[in-house]
Amino acid sequence: MESREHKEGFENFLKEKADSYKMYPSERIWSNLTSKLHPRKKWPYTVVAVIFLGLGFGGKIYDSQYSLNEQQSNSRLSIVAAEELKTPEQVDQVVPNSKGTLLLVLNSVCGCAAGTARPGVKLALQGNKRPDKLTTVFAGQDLEATAEARKFTLPYPPSSPSIALFKDGKLVHFIERHHIEGRSAEMISEHLKQTFEEYC
Repeated sequence: MESREHKEGFENFLKEKADSYKMYPSERIWSNLTSKLHPRKKWPYTVVAVIFLGLGFGGKIYDSQYSLNEQQSNSRLSIVAAEELKTPEQVDQVVPNSKGTLLLVLNSVCGCAAGTARPGVKLALQGNKRPDKLTTVFAGQDLEATAEARKFTLPYPPSSPSIALFKDGKLVHFIERHHIEGRSAEMISEHLKQTFEEYC
């Protein structure tokens, strides 16, 4: 009898202790349960990401096109007082029929044209001697005029930027692209000044 009462007392003691003991799951477990019970819709984030990517890509295309147009415009204006030959007919009329000396700059939008060729020509034109006429064709845009101009610079292979000096319609000096690359504007200017001294 006493043993039974002792056993029941022990069971009641355990029950009271068990009822008073509570377990709380961790935050990680609650987060996992919440995400499984209430999954988030991913498509709005995907749509937003695609829109932003599209706007960024479109803006980059616009910027690059605007930059190219601006660069072409600036490169045309960079050789002051030069007559622009934009058609094959203009080239045929001006180059072979020129009297005295004529400088023809085959212009382009590349780095060496902007960085050294055009500035070199400008510096050279500030010297004591200079050609009677200054002309230019734009290799990046006026393709037919450029092709026609290159007929008069044979046997030199096509290259741009490049600089040709004519005397009475005949080619007397030619500076190819590989003579421009890696050289400063001052070096190109000195080269041209020496050429002008000889022929102009």
